[in-house]
Amino acid sequence: MPGSELVEVTTEPLPAVSIAAFDGYVSHLRVERRLAAHTVEAYARDVRVFLQLVAETPLGDITVHDVRRYVARLHSGGLGGRSLARKLSAWRGFYGYLVRDCGLGTNPVAGLRPPRSPKRLPTSLTPDEATRLLDGETGSPEPERDKAIFELIYSSGLRLAEVVALDPGDVDLRAGLVRVIGKGSKVRVVPVGRAAADAIAAWLPLRTTLARSGEAALFLNRRGGRIGARTIQLRLRRLAADRGLAVGVHPHVLRHSFASHLLQSSGDLRAVQELLGHASISTTQVYTHLDFQHLSKVYDAAHPRALKKS
Repeated sequence: MPGSELVEVTTEPLPAVSIAAFDGYVSHLRVERRLAAHTVEAYARDVRVFLQLVAETPLGDITVHDVRRYVARLHSGGLGGRSLARKLSAWRGFYGYLVRDCGLGTNPVAGLRPPRSPKRLPTSLTPDEATRLLDGETGSPEPERDKAIFELIYSSGLRLAEVVALDPGDVDLRAGLVRVIGKGSKVRVVPVGRAAADAIAAWLPLRTTLARSGEAALFLNRRGGRIGARTIQLRLRRLAADRGLAVGVHPHVLRHSFASHLLQSSGDLRAVQELLGHASISTTQVYTHLDFQHLSKVYDAAHPRALKKS
């Protein structure tokens, strides 16, 4: 059964020879680097996999060829390139700690790269699906808030973290603009569409009555504080299910849909790059594949030499 080997690896107890090194590294992450609890857990999980693969071999005896063999074993068990890249990063950090703080000679993971995975196209809604998701009556505070959030993501192509971080002063409804702080603390100003502006305007009076004292967030949770990313994800998933959408919908799907629909209509890749806040246009170019798929369907349906004979 594919992947069963991975389950066995991750559930075995740690070899006795590695326990002290593992405990020291986890303590280093928590105390010295002060990483978040979930980040420490993720690193620890990946390092446990490595130590179970190593078994009773002393950590100082592991070579780059051994690490390549471990990667091949996990890959053949069903692990993809992204997951392997994350594991190699954790293993590299673990050995970096051992070399720096524990006197180990070399880092056998340094410079290793995972096997490449096929590049998956982002999921996006059709324009009709987006309309079905976003249209509908609201009336009460939470649905009004949700509509404003989802309309804004689809209208302006915002990342989830960017929406969570917004304050009322970041949105200029009269000018139809929103100011966001993206990756790398880069500021960009993005247009806000009419539907999103109307939804935000309907939410603002409700926000005023719900916000607790001193709260600066544009979008609030039930307690009057800044809404969390997880709440937005769950509310969007529930709305999509209620509206009968078969595709799994999360906030990034709305961002992908914004980019895909804008590119299909305008063909301006550089403008889409600027609106999305991509540092490199190569990141944006994935949407040209989506656009080509759309054009191919139009061609197949309309061109007389492409039509299949009945």
